[in-house]
Order: sequence, then structure tokens, then C-alpha cells
Amino acid sequence: MSRWIEPVTLEGEHVRIVPLTAGHEQALTAAASDGELWKLWYTFVPSPDKTRGYIDTALDMRERLGALAFAVIDAKTGDVVGSTRYFNVDEANRRLEIGHTWYARRVQKTALNTEAKLLLLTHAFEKLDAIAVEFRTHFMNHASRAAIARLGAKQDGILRNHQIGRDGVLRDTVVFSIIQSEWPAVRANLTYRLNR
Repeated sequence: MSRWIEPVTLEGEHVRIVPLTAGHEQALTAAASDGELWKLWYTFVPSPDKTRGYIDTALDMRERLGALAFAVIDAKTGDVVGSTRYFNVDEANRRLEIGHTWYARRVQKTALNTEAKLLLLTHAFEKLDAIAVEFRTHFMNHASRAAIARLGAKQDGILRNHQIGRDGVLRDTVVFSIIQSEWPAVRANLTYRLNR
């Protein structure tokens, strides 16, 4: 069956982004262990005993909803250092969200993340002809909100009491987007930051 988002590998100088498979389980567990990322209450990174379920859910979203999850690989070391995903796919309106993104502590705030976003956005806007790409994060995840804004995304609003967290706490979700007409400036900004 043909889908709007087909499996693809995206490669740059710092990062390789490959479709997520069950074979990435041990490497993802190791990546999440760098910083014990599952302990962050405002985000969802799988704990070592939940990595398999995380992958199964991602692959199920692929089958049922047309999403595409990726393993993120440090191009210099070959290590899997995190995961990201195209999801909330709205093919009829050529919209998607980039999310479920997390990285091992050692590569956070590095060129790897900047280049990963550049590759994902380039594919979305220039190959998939998306008219908008969304990013969403927990209201309390201030680091993520600042990082999304630095990309050049604009805040669309806050969905209050949007989701019930794993601990039962209600989540307010901050929604950002980049629209097609903004993409050239965002691409120039990311390229400039990457080359600095």
C-alpha cells in the first residue's frame, strides 16, 4: 500500500536517521540510560523494561496511522542516541507533526540535534510537500519549548488539560508550527546555526 510518508533514511555529517525497527531495542535502552531520561516527569522516554512496548507502539502507529518512527544515530560513532517520529499525519491536508523526540544526554544541545531537525524538515517540506509541520511539548518542558522556538517555529497556542499523563497529572500542551512559506527562512537559520 502506498503511503504519503514512505520509509526513508536521512543522512548528514553529524547524524543518520533510519526507520525504527525491533532490532533497535537494546541500543535505544542504552541511549535512554544516558541521563536516565525516563525519570523526567513531563516527557515520555521508555524505561529499560518498557523499550520493547515503546517500539511496538511506534510500529503500530505506522501500520494504523501512517506515522514513521526513526532511530537517531550519531554519524561519527555509529551509536543509536535517541528517537524521533513523523506522526499525527494528515495526508489530505499535507500536515504532520515531528515529535516523540529524545536524545541521550551526551548529544543534547549539539549539532546532531540541529542537523536532525534540518533533515526532517527538509524532507517534510521539499519531498513530501507539507504545508505545515507541527511540534508539541508539555507546558512545563521549558527546555523543549525554547529549543522549538530556536528552530524558528511559532507558537500557535496552548491546549489546556490536553492529555492525562502516566502519573495522572493533566498536561497542558504547547503547540508550535512552521508553515510552508516560512520554511526558506527556517532552513537558512538552521543551516547558519549548523555551520557556526
